[in-house]
Amino acid sequence: MIVGAIALAGALYITYGLWLDPYGHTVAENVGDQALFEWNLAYGVYLVEHLSNPFFTTLMNTPHGVNLATNTALTVDAVLFAPLTKVAGPQVSLVAIITLNLAGSAVAWYLFFGRWVVHSRVAAAVAGLFCGFAPGFVAHSNAHLNFGSGWLAPLILWRLCKLRDQGRLRWLRNGAALGMAVAVGFSIAAEGLFMTALAGGIFVIVWVLAPANRAALPRASAGLGTAAAVAGALLAYPLYLHFAGPDTFGPTGFFQDVFSEDLTSFASFGHQTLAGLAGLTPTHQLSPNPVEEASFFGLPLVLLVLVGWVALRRRADPGRRTLLHGVAVVGAVFMVISLGPHLRIGGYDTGIRMPYAAVINLPLFDAALPARFALVLVGVVGVVLALLADELLTGRWRPATPAGRITAFAGVLVPLLPLLPLPIAYGHRTTEPRFISAGAWQRYVPDGGVLSEIPLASNVSVDGERWQAYTMVRGGKQFRIPDGFFLGPDTPDGHGVVRGRIGAPWQYLDAIFLWAAKHGQAPKVTDQDRRRARANLAYWHVDALFLPDAITGPTGMLSQPAVEQIAVDLLGPPERVDDVLVWRIRPGVDPVALEKSEG
Repeated sequence: MIVGAIALAGALYITYGLWLDPYGHTVAENVGDQALFEWNLAYGVYLVEHLSNPFFTTLMNTPHGVNLATNTALTVDAVLFAPLTKVAGPQVSLVAIITLNLAGSAVAWYLFFGRWVVHSRVAAAVAGLFCGFAPGFVAHSNAHLNFGSGWLAPLILWRLCKLRDQGRLRWLRNGAALGMAVAVGFSIAAEGLFMTALAGGIFVIVWVLAPANRAALPRASAGLGTAAAVAGALLAYPLYLHFAGPDTFGPTGFFQDVFSEDLTSFASFGHQTLAGLAGLTPTHQLSPNPVEEASFFGLPLVLLVLVGWVALRRRADPGRRTLLHGVAVVGAVFMVISLGPHLRIGGYDTGIRMPYAAVINLPLFDAALPARFALVLVGVVGVVLALLADELLTGRWRPATPAGRITAFAGVLVPLLPLLPLPIAYGHRTTEPRFISAGAWQRYVPDGGVLSEIPLASNVSVDGERWQAYTMVRGGKQFRIPDGFFLGPDTPDGHGVVRGRIGAPWQYLDAIFLWAAKHGQAPKVTDQDRRRARANLAYWHVDALFLPDAITGPTGMLSQPAVEQIAVDLLGPPERVDDVLVWRIRPGVDPVALEKSEG
């Protein structure tokens, strides 16, 4: 209860800026992903009410649709939080999930350490709270609901440890439970599940090599087989869609060299920590953005873990020595993997090839971002912290005097102080137009028709996706949107390889509207531009476009006057409806016939 209360208080402290106004505040460092996950949560309401396909939708990226199995669809979270989303909106559900992810991760690690690693509850609490509020997970709590779900790892590892239980048919029950946990993990954080499974597999190999554990191998193997069968049955359809369904793709569209850890990042401090507030962050750019600061443990903690591991191993019994060997191997492997295909030191690419270069084209690895593998090290550090605190509080290292115990325990806590997290920085975003909230849009679009804000929805102009999300929650008549913020296939390269990309391949209107919004200028429009614009609208079967008085951008507001000017030049004068400008568009126009008629 005490650990849970501390964890919840810490999570509320980190998210309080978002709770102040869930509808008007946005995560300053990650506006796009916040809108993406709000859409996912709203879709949970829609699929429950309409019994829709949870893994594919045509509401976005019309006319092609979006393969949600290849995206971070959060199906389980979306369905579980559907009642709250229906009542309070996806804005509130998103902040609630961020809060519960942080608190739940700390509690889950505390329970795991207390059950499987140490005897002292205080030691388990210290390690659990560190893992729940580690810099990497706090950084990803900036609207990454998938990687903010740090509680998944201890849940999977708990079920993995249960496979060695003795007793009739316990392997079957425990294997089935592990399989169901894997299915849940896939629907919330598939990339995180892959990393957890890889770490668990490496640890199991080391664990099995110890002579004392070989007797449990048959039970564990039977349990793993059951888990694979259960998970395979539950995930058969989403896995098919993920790897062979429509709009799938191969390698990730992100540059894996960019999304890799710098060797010096492990000993550095992140921006969202007490050390960051004191200006102790590195001068070189060690991560692509603050949300991706997956390691950043700080030099004091790194030294404590290294020295502590050596000291623990020297005095460990065979069982604990196996545990220490296992976490060391896992830590070393994942640290090397997180460095990506080329070694970077202090912000500079050395050009030295790393082991990840050998697996970068393998399935699953080709879709992962190397830097995020460093999140596994949080659990490794947590195990060493728990063992150190346990030895100082209850083990053979326990000082004889109270003063000595306090001093020794403080030696474990002091390296953690610079890592105390700061609240999530928040900004302001455009509030929902009355044109959408009051339902005036329904006069311009039939049920299932196509409506879009301009600029069209993308990762840097997400309002259009938000408005659709909010209408999904209200139920009733619904519109579709072109494009959107999602992961989809790019056009094949010269070798026929289809890489992933953010959103759909751009059309003329995508580029011209966003260019005007970002630069505050409306370029000169020709008749050819007007024909291209009409061809795009016909391709999407757009019924109407609208422009609010303000447009949310990735780092502030975009230029509404420039967008209005280019829209007028391309489409003619709009009509004013409530708080937006509306352009009626003829749906389904044949662009070839249109060009001939205007030629």
